[in-house]
Amino acid sequence: MDKKTAILKAAQEAFGQRGFTAATVKDVAGRAGVSFGLVSHYFGSKQELFLAAGFDMADSLIVELHAATEGEMTGLEAIQSYMTAYFKFTEENRERFPILFRCSPFSHNEPGVDVAKVADKFSVFIEVLERCVEKGIKDGSIRAVSPEDTALILYGNIVGSVRTTLLTPFKSRGIFEETINHVTRSLANSPGQDGC
Repeated sequence: MDKKTAILKAAQEAFGQRGFTAATVKDVAGRAGVSFGLVSHYFGSKQELFLAAGFDMADSLIVELHAATEGEMTGLEAIQSYMTAYFKFTEENRERFPILFRCSPFSHNEPGVDVAKVADKFSVFIEVLERCVEKGIKDGSIRAVSPEDTALILYGNIVGSVRTTLLTPFKSRGIFEETINHVTRSLANSPGQDGC
């Protein structure tokens, strides 16, 4: 692993575990096994390092979600695939994933961090879900709903399940699977259903 990648991974751990305020560039450098100056050389300020670490994690997840929702499937199947990929990514990156809670428009805005950049990056997660909902309405697998509102609600369900798993003392076995089942039951188009 090159030094820049090592710094990003260390920053994801530090910011994810300790938060923006408590994590330090010195801590990140120590975790990465590099000098403080090298971190500053690559990323400049603590705010820029925070954004780079969060966006690196987000970009990796976005690639997974696009791959999971491509191909011949119904819109409802695409949503199930999206959620499965999201939850799998969460588990595979358990130690670093919390950076996405810290660097998110759904969490506190950290001092000096460009909120508009963060919101723009996270809009991709919602847009992919919205396209899946629209596809499902067209192919008949999803009942008539507002694609925009439904995408936000779906993302809220996903984030809630992940936060419960990673950040709370509640140990709920099968919460990811049940979240997928709940969403499927909520969206599935039943014969003769008029929609909402």
